[in-house]
Amino acid sequence: MTIASPAPPASNPASWLNNQPYLLLSLSSLFWAGNIVLARHVGAHVPPLTVTTIRWFGVFLILLPFSWPHLKRDWPALRKSLPLMLFLSLVGFAFNNAISYWALQYTEALNALLIQSAGPLFVALWSLVLFGVRLTGGQLAGIAISLIGVLIIILRGDLAALASISFNRGDIMFASSLVAFGLYSAFIPRRPKVHQLSFLSFTTCCGALMLLPTAIWEAWRGNVIQFDAVTLATLGYILIFPSTLAYLFFNRGVALIGPNRAAPFFHLVPVFGSAMAILLLGEKLRPFHLIGYALVLAGVVIASRQGSAAT
Repeated sequence: MTIASPAPPASNPASWLNNQPYLLLSLSSLFWAGNIVLARHVGAHVPPLTVTTIRWFGVFLILLPFSWPHLKRDWPALRKSLPLMLFLSLVGFAFNNAISYWALQYTEALNALLIQSAGPLFVALWSLVLFGVRLTGGQLAGIAISLIGVLIIILRGDLAALASISFNRGDIMFASSLVAFGLYSAFIPRRPKVHQLSFLSFTTCCGALMLLPTAIWEAWRGNVIQFDAVTLATLGYILIFPSTLAYLFFNRGVALIGPNRAAPFFHLVPVFGSAMAILLLGEKLRPFHLIGYALVLAGVVIASRQGSAAT
């Protein structure tokens, strides 16, 4: 009598996703695109510094039950790298997010998406200046191609319209958030070798504590958060998607393929933003959308499949 061998165990979807850098980085861009559109929509309704503080305290509390065993095990490594961890908390969580939410009270989503397209350049610049990691020819070509695609989408096929765009203090503030996040991205491969949940729990908690005095100052000036339906819905989206999931996915993606290869995925943010406008706001799909999408995707594929070079 022949005894059938047991069937192989079903693969764990979470383990599979954890090793798909291109999908992880694409999902991060999708969640961040929704964050920009939503933040601009409710910008005058929610205090930016208070919301950012609640955002990171909330993420920390969501993760804590799952991250606590990892935090206890990884604490010696975290403590040994405390200056770097505090620096990453500042540039990647406290400053970056607070200033971008604040900026969206003064600028349009169009301008924010346009400035967002410069994200890969800031990552490449910091990686070169700090660690001598330069872009390969393929990465540079991919970034350039995807950037052209972004401009076609945002400018609705009329590149001459770029000359008519004016920038204000909100645009400068939003650009500074990208400078900070580029710095964060360049340092991610140098972070201590700890579990993802340990890293994100520690940095979100530190980022929230750094922001707490600014939230108190904001409330003292009379800009107090109102917990109505709009605020609660906004916080629900922010806590789950662009905060908890997007950062877990982004950090893992950078760990797998490096900052320069991951950077072009920033160009998917305006692609997803325009797609949301088509699907949710009733905008019509036009030829320039398809041309722009094709160029962005081609550029991302070219850049993300090239290795980094060292100076």
